[in-house]
Amino acid sequence: MVNVLFIFGAVLIVWGIYRMKTDDGLFGENRKSKNIFNLMLMGEASGLGQFLSGILCIIIAIIAVIMK
Repeated sequence: MVNVLFIFGAVLIVWGIYRMKTDDGLFGENRKSKNIFNLMLMGEASGLGQFLSGILCIIIAIIAVIMK
């Protein structure tokens, strides 16, 4: 199960980076503000949300390994 969390977290991180670089936001002057607005508006549909979820999955997997 821990391996699945590592793999899923890595996939989410890569996908989030790709989405942050390619998606256009509705509002915002630069890419960073567009990504933050998309995160607040659409939640996990934004690249930033996927990126942060991937990091969270890897952190949870590390905690699970330590507790095991």
